[in-house]
Amino acid sequence: MDTEAVRSFVRAAELGQLRHAADELGVTQQAVSKRIATLERQLGVRLFTRTARGVEPTLDGQAFLPHARHIVAAADRAVTAIRPGSRALRIDVLGLRSAQAVLLHDYWRSRPATDLDVVTLRANDPREVVAAIQAGDLDASFRSVTDPAALPRDVRMVHAFDSPLELLVGPRHPLAAARTLTPSRLRGHRIRVPGIAPRSEWADFYDQLVTAFDLRIDATGPNFGNEVLLDILADSPDVATLVGSRDRYLWPAHHDLRRIPIAGPTLAYPLSLLFLRDNPHPGLRAITDHFAGLPPLPEPTWRPSWAPQPTGITPPAPAPRPAGGS
Repeated sequence: MDTEAVRSFVRAAELGQLRHAADELGVTQQAVSKRIATLERQLGVRLFTRTARGVEPTLDGQAFLPHARHIVAAADRAVTAIRPGSRALRIDVLGLRSAQAVLLHDYWRSRPATDLDVVTLRANDPREVVAAIQAGDLDASFRSVTDPAALPRDVRMVHAFDSPLELLVGPRHPLAAARTLTPSRLRGHRIRVPGIAPRSEWADFYDQLVTAFDLRIDATGPNFGNEVLLDILADSPDVATLVGSRDRYLWPAHHDLRRIPIAGPTLAYPLSLLFLRDNPHPGLRAITDHFAGLPPLPEPTWRPSWAPQPTGITPPAPAPRPAGGS
């Protein structure tokens, strides 16, 4: 099996476009297309479906992707074994438009000589992420293990930064004209957050958020992706969602969506960085030092119980339910 063909498949799956994969790999789009076509013939399955936005892995492609990542990582480790220090620092982010990716890009722009490999490990269970770090497939990951006792001794978790939440609504929503919102003003409103996976850190985050502020989080049904959610918000007079202030979303101008900061207190999603305690990569320390130097959020700020809590700041007690609330 051609390792570069597998690498082309992995990057195309992660980036969603053959052209972007080709640019990153330093080859032509035609070369990437031929590599993937050869790989499909060898495997006897189709790996991609073409869409208006680019390409998406088929069900067979989704099944092959984690194994393909291991193949590429093993090949890279083999090269690293004979060329120490030559490999890029590989960091996992939740999405290429997430706050983690945005801040990593800001870091790279200030230090363009930094050799970074930013990937998206499609795993909800933090144990899978920890296993990938222990196997050497990743140098670090922006994930949190909410139970410190479950963290292996050879893996370290440090606080990276807090991401303040904003309410995202369409133009007909009753809160659309607000400049800022307190958490209490969100009570009773339907906040759509699809794709809250069991045992994930964000499942625990939203459980604590609901308890602390008596919010109505709707996580029912499958997650059809950000584009579908944004379409729903644009058309709905009563559905909202929560997004990080640094997360990047794109929508058509006619959607007229509104991002509204939440304060009094600020609702902070804590981002941590997981990595091996004895990771030798020289670029890792610079990354952790950079995030440690980011300015803190203004107080008061609410964080879940497993996040670092500033002195004197504790999560509020659960609010009483309004009469007739659901």
